[in-house]
Amino acid sequence: MSTTTLPTPADLTITPRDRKFERGDLDPRLWHGGSVEATAIYNALSATFPTGEAFFVESVRAFRDGAPPKLAEEIKGFTTQEAIHSREHAAFNRRAADTGYDLSKLEAQIDYRLAVTKTKPPIVSLAATMALEHFTAILAHELLADPKHLAGADKDAADLWRWHACEEIEHKGVAYDTWLHATRNWPRSKRWKVKAKVMLFVTRNFVVDRTAGALELMRQDGVTGFNAWARLLWYLWIRPGMFRKIGLAWVKFFLPGFHPWNEDDRALLRAYEASAAAIAAPAPLKKVRNAA
Repeated sequence: MSTTTLPTPADLTITPRDRKFERGDLDPRLWHGGSVEATAIYNALSATFPTGEAFFVESVRAFRDGAPPKLAEEIKGFTTQEAIHSREHAAFNRRAADTGYDLSKLEAQIDYRLAVTKTKPPIVSLAATMALEHFTAILAHELLADPKHLAGADKDAADLWRWHACEEIEHKGVAYDTWLHATRNWPRSKRWKVKAKVMLFVTRNFVVDRTAGALELMRQDGVTGFNAWARLLWYLWIRPGMFRKIGLAWVKFFLPGFHPWNEDDRALLRAYEASAAAIAAPAPLKKVRNAA
């Protein structure tokens, strides 16, 4: 696919929303409706963001030089959004740590995974970012599409997750478009083989590491063994079943002609922007609009 004929909507606006969320005590400790497993998986996900999103920025910016003007502008909006996400999740993680959670084991695992990736050529880091950005986009879609996922959660924490989800959808095509530009001279068969292999590897690490991280945090709340596994797997795969519900969107990544914007889900963004939380938020930063 040529980078001049990408399905990213020409009228898409990437809007860095410079939100600052609560910095005080995270009360209660089990902020997600008193649920040990729900609190644990969201805390485990948040633990990945400060370092992980800095890695995404670094990986994409490495291929910004020579990019078409439209894509260069998208990268600018992407990097600004991700930097703000890192800041806000670092603050959220400090709040979780202040309640007594030890996130160091989870953070060390992130550092290990990224250190291994960084020993390889920069195109590998970009491919990993492309795959992980698809993960975050489909998780964000499900989070915004189904209110059950944040039902009962602390209001400020839920606002943080919805805000983050909104921007992940908004910039979901940037890493993929950068990948297409960086590999524009590759045969299509090679491009597909590499992206498929990387996605399978990323999926394995994502599911294993997030599950292990959540179980570790549940252990810190005194829930261990079969009980912990049963509660977490039920929550992730059965009800509300976030991981199960993104399955079809995950499979689409491997189909010929895939692009994140094959599904235009900006209706979710419009619904978010119309929400009370978004209306009450500070004005966004200067918008970064795609060139038509």
